[in-house]
Amino acid sequence: MRLDKFLQVSRLVKRRALANRLCGAGRVTVNGRRAEPAAAVRAGDIIEVEVGDRRVRARVRGVPEGPRPDADCCEILDGGPPA
Repeated sequence: MRLDKFLQVSRLVKRRALANRLCGAGRVTVNGRRAEPAAAVRAGDIIEVEVGDRRVRARVRGVPEGPRPDADCCEILDGGPPA
């Protein structure tokens, strides 16, 4: 699954357009590396998102599939849900 879509369905970011802009601005990393919106997300990846002055780190438990994804697809390691 694409990173921008994963950020939306996991509810780490409210809108996919915002996730896309954050990736483009270098405010999203996957496993410590700056990530593009189309980067593939896999189980076990560590995603870090910066929105304003908030920073959230989360571990991907599983990649959701189907029209109704499981909201419990990631585990928050540091911080809380950003915007």
